[in-house]
Amino acid sequence: MTDEAIVQIARRFSVLSEPMRLRLVHALFAGEMSVSELVEASGGTQANVSRHLQHLANDGVLTRRKEGLQVFYAIGDPSIYKLCELVCGSLEKHAAKQAAAFGG
Repeated sequence: MTDEAIVQIARRFSVLSEPMRLRLVHALFAGEMSVSELVEASGGTQANVSRHLQHLANDGVLTRRKEGLQVFYAIGDPSIYKLCELVCGSLEKHAAKQAAAFGG
């Protein structure tokens, strides 16, 4: 693997390491949403949500389209579904092992 590939991989993980960005990606699993819908779904402020959406779109995780004055976002990289599924499954297994260790 080249150094450039490693840098790109690290950047993708970095973009997804912010909790608000994960909330936004998770909300978009239901389908395309407007910025105002994402603000409501995430509980963030308009400015904060817009900033995070810009990062996700710039990295190719999301796509954006304009319709009049509204901007809509959708999942742009379908591999995000699988990545989230893998991480969540791994965390569930880890939590189950810890619970078992404590008699849960």
